Amino acid sequence: MKTRRLLHRKKLAGFFLCAVLGIVGPGRQALAQSETSHNLTTPDSYKARAFAMEGVGTFAVGPLVPSLYGNPHLFGDWGGAQTWLTKHGMYLNVALNEEYMGNVTGGRTKDNVLAGQVAAELDVDWQQLAGVKGLWTHLLVINGHGRSFSHTLGDSVTNPEQIYGGRGNVVAHLVAMYADKSFLNDRIILSLGDIPTGSFFAFDYVACSFMNVSVCSNFAPGKYVPGGRDWPSGNLGGVLRLRPTEQTYIMAGVFAVSPHSYNGGISGWAMAQSGLGKVSSQIEIGWMPSFGKDKLRGNYKIGAWYDNSRYPNLYEDIHGNSFQATGLDRRYEAGMTSAWFMFDQMLVRNGPGVTDGLIVIGGVGYAQGNLVAMRDHEWIGVVESGTPWHRSGDQAGIMFQHMDMSHTVTLQQKSSLALGLPYLANQWGPVYGVQHWENVYEAFYSTHIMRGTTLQADFQYLQHPGATTTFKDAAVIGGQLTSNF
Repeated sequence: MKTRRLLHRKKLAGFFLCAVLGIVGPGRQALAQSETSHNLTTPDSYKARAFAMEGVGTFAVGPLVPSLYGNPHLFGDWGGAQTWLTKHGMYLNVALNEEYMGNVTGGRTKDNVLAGQVAAELDVDWQQLAGVKGLWTHLLVINGHGRSFSHTLGDSVTNPEQIYGGRGNVVAHLVAMYADKSFLNDRIILSLGDIPTGSFFAFDYVACSFMNVSVCSNFAPGKYVPGGRDWPSGNLGGVLRLRPTEQTYIMAGVFAVSPHSYNGGISGWAMAQSGLGKVSSQIEIGWMPSFGKDKLRGNYKIGAWYDNSRYPNLYEDIHGNSFQATGLDRRYEAGMTSAWFMFDQMLVRNGPGVTDGLIVIGGVGYAQGNLVAMRDHEWIGVVESGTPWHRSGDQAGIMFQHMDMSHTVTLQQKSSLALGLPYLANQWGPVYGVQHWENVYEAFYSTHIMRGTTLQADFQYLQHPGATTTFKDAAVIGGQLTSNF
């Protein structure tokens, strides 16, 4: 029983938001965890923390959100400091993520961009530190540099590069700061504070292995609109997680909706912003089965959210005609919705870790097209660990994504074209033509090069960049270096 409590403490440290999104950029390799010895092991690379979300065997604890805790450090135990901190219930990680990306052909301009960030995460177990049972607190701050490759590419619909400097011109941009309190032997968990919504809802840790951020950690379009903004923006609010069985969960959350371009301001620390009177309500139901003697782990989730704010129709004026043509006030509509179904399923196991094997991932996301420029998004892919070729720290994957823009935003852009007006930017940024759809094809290989450090090569082909035919299809190559200090 003592072993189980200790293991669960380590998993609760993983409550923190998808720190892979903040600390190592979206995407690091899933931590492997032994199902027989209960010892945490790792291939020395640190993609999303599957063990924290999934649990293993009888230790499953519901939809916990991953953290970097437990990953190997490039500088080891910090001269004993890590051991001392852990003994006192404090789990501190500092990590670096550097990404380089450029387009070989196609796009608005031919360019290459280097961007990166340094981030620090602190999880505190207050039961271990001060005897307060079931209480954890979490803090994540980041410092970024670089610029947006998507802007120079002319494609704001998908984001080929995970890290693009959008961290605020501050030393430490606040991503998340919140507390967890568990009840009834962790069957009920309440989280309150400044929380990136996508670190709990519509979260897919396997998809974060890819550099394209459109499905990591949660999907576009949901994460780019005010009611569902994700990392590096936190939303004031709370999440209640219920675990009826070891393999199922129900999760609900309520978040304040910021009417500003940045939640918490450009620095993330201005949490008490003006205009926070509206709320976004989210719900998700999940099933986490384990099939056969090899314990082939799966994750299946369905969810939705509703934002009760009022938003302008993308095309209509107060009478239902083009507001650009008539010059009348735009029609405002109350309520914005988004919904999703997502899954990942291991097909073949290659080792004891929760992600040691061949895994298929996929999903579909929807947003209300009269208010959101992207209506739907579908994706399917496979990820394979390095065990079959005797490099357990390596990983490879391929993915296909399809994104449809809404009929309403297409009408608006056709109106702009007919009237000789510039195209209006939308939730995805600048627009360079009438938008319809975009496809993304991606392949990557990630290799472990030393303790706590991985190097990843990535190729993407973007069909209809920016969801228009204005620019030629783009071939993009890139790479990233991640290191957990």
